[in-house]
Amino acid sequence: MLRWPPWDVNGELILSLLGELLSVLRPGMRRLPLRGADLVLMARHPRWKGIGQSHNTLLVVECDGPIASERVSRALDRFLDVCPWPAARLRRSFPWGKFHWWAEGARTALIRPPVRRATLATREQLQQALVTELDAIIDPRREAPIRILLLDSEREAPSFLVLTWFHPLMDARGGQNLVAHLDHLDRHAGEAPWGGTPPAFAPERDPRSFRERSRIARGSLKYIRTVASVPPVSPGSGLVPPARTCFRQESFVDSGPTAGQRATREITWRLAVVGKAMAELWERKGLAAVPYLLPISVDLRPKGGLGATFGNQLGFHFARFLPSDTADVPVLARALRRQMADAVRDGQIDANAVSLEFLHYRPLSMMLRVLPWTAGGELFSFNCADLADWPPALEKCFGRRVLNAYHVPVVPPRPGIGVFFNRCESRNNLVVSWLEGVVGDAEAARIIEVIRDGMGWTRTP
Repeated sequence: MLRWPPWDVNGELILSLLGELLSVLRPGMRRLPLRGADLVLMARHPRWKGIGQSHNTLLVVECDGPIASERVSRALDRFLDVCPWPAARLRRSFPWGKFHWWAEGARTALIRPPVRRATLATREQLQQALVTELDAIIDPRREAPIRILLLDSEREAPSFLVLTWFHPLMDARGGQNLVAHLDHLDRHAGEAPWGGTPPAFAPERDPRSFRERSRIARGSLKYIRTVASVPPVSPGSGLVPPARTCFRQESFVDSGPTAGQRATREITWRLAVVGKAMAELWERKGLAAVPYLLPISVDLRPKGGLGATFGNQLGFHFARFLPSDTADVPVLARALRRQMADAVRDGQIDANAVSLEFLHYRPLSMMLRVLPWTAGGELFSFNCADLADWPPALEKCFGRRVLNAYHVPVVPPRPGIGVFFNRCESRNNLVVSWLEGVVGDAEAARIIEVIRDGMGWTRTP
């Protein structure tokens, strides 16, 4: 029998409301509460408080020449004049209080994100520099949650702008938005860049009443508890963090009989193709052929604009299929599409997003305990996401033409591996991110090859 509201510790509601009331009564403080998806990301990295696994995400922007660091620094300073969150720190005032980004207070000064520069002699040094950025842990309680690194080639081109952030600060589209804001400020130096009205950097609060949201969350919790009758297995099972981050990134162009077909651009087709690659990995490693379970993120921002930058603006759909289902990719893609269509029709994605917000009232260690299949430590089978198209408005960045852009997130110890897509103009970027010990380079290369074949892509010159 589910209680109202949907949490298990008596008195948590009263204590959380007292914490919120105290924060409202103390004037002069600026705070941005973490969203439910942010909290899930934190809960999936249980050692975030100490020296454990990195929780970073990269946005790598390849340009046709070096970017002047003075331009980036000036734009960043102008941005901080109107939005403090890239320089804020993570706080939780009370054990029952909300996690939030804290931008003001007697003992808290804003910490300007660092802007650094380095020179690369070889392409291998680029890979090593990016891995170093991924593994260099950001402690959001003591330092800025964002870093900026400019990497120059010994030759004139290419050069790279690398934005690294603590993942619960924002999602991939948020990272793109931030670069767009900084570039906009750079192009409008000395002017009022937004006509006196800056865009909305953080999302608006849900207008529905607490009681209504609690009812929705109750239904979502009941549903989520049923999505995995058998606990999933993952390649990260048995991995003891911390572990070094590894990734491979390759770019492709459309070709072959599937080139340009709408179906191949949908996440359901891509997930089916990734599932086929993972089925090979499962067989090679002798993993149990239990149903795959993985969360498919859905961007909650309205279409047609930038939307909010900070906070992971994500809802989730839970996809489920057997390794054997990947033998026929078109049939599996249609089945996955029906699953997602049913979830949209039933309002399940919105309900899941609403329910995540109630995680504010739980300790980190308890956030995932409501899910029956997590008792053994497994969460999902693997990660897979399409991180969207690079914005056409960012054809140039800080005066340089953008040649390519892609994201590299660190995956949590379980599942330990993830596959991520994005597109920049005609380039289809594919990133496989994993933790050392989960797979080897040859296995990652095979995953990429299976996906390339299933997508009908050819490598860029």
